[in-house]
Amino acid sequence: MEPHPLTSANNTCWAVDLGRIAYAPACELQQCAVAARKAGAIPDVLLLCEHPHVITLGRNGRRENLQASARVLRQMNVEFHSTDRGGDITYHGPGQIVGYPILDLTQHRRDVRWYVEQLEEVMIRATREFGIEARRIAGLHGIWVETPAVPEKLAALGVHLSRWVTSHGFAFNVATDLRYFDLIVPCGISDKRATSLERLLGRAVNESEAADALARHFGEVFQRKMTSVSREEFEIAVSSDPARTRPSEDRVTADV
Repeated sequence: MEPHPLTSANNTCWAVDLGRIAYAPACELQQCAVAARKAGAIPDVLLLCEHPHVITLGRNGRRENLQASARVLRQMNVEFHSTDRGGDITYHGPGQIVGYPILDLTQHRRDVRWYVEQLEEVMIRATREFGIEARRIAGLHGIWVETPAVPEKLAALGVHLSRWVTSHGFAFNVATDLRYFDLIVPCGISDKRATSLERLLGRAVNESEAADALARHFGEVFQRKMTSVSREEFEIAVSSDPARTRPSEDRVTADV
């Protein structure tokens, strides 16, 4: 597969806004992008999107952390999917920005822990633009904000690596309906709860403003020039890759 015309330098990263997209098609697009990235046909990519209501369970997650029955999920129009990412159980839905970086870590640093910390740094910097200081908590992944009671989780992480090419990523709560987190034990942590930018600020937040901040800081942290690419152009670039139908080998999965 020939390199795409927009793949002009190693320091380029495409920023692709997928809009609202169901979870399964988003996973298929990620698989196509991973194959194309392995082939060197596209540069690094940051996919940003929003999902309809869905609960996902990580590769090493515990099903008992799903606290709603299949009947309740159907009544609430919430899908359920098992995934190959690390981490436990989480919720995605309207008002939440989901980021799926497709990076070749051989061009960055072959270190899963470093990669996870860089994603956290991206979100910490983006949060700071809204006047909120988020931080890491030792032994836990994602980013957290102090409250008078206990730290609350603003964003979650769950990644997968195959031959050092990344997929899955992060979920950043902007205007998320936090009641849906009551259907699960978020990330398998029973004594912590989720929060959102809107809840912390007490006002409405423009999701596109938050997405722009995430993409901008992603470029800064990973030292890449962010280039906006339309969903249509992205899908054309990855759809002609025959390697996407072949099974992945030499997988490295980060359990986060």
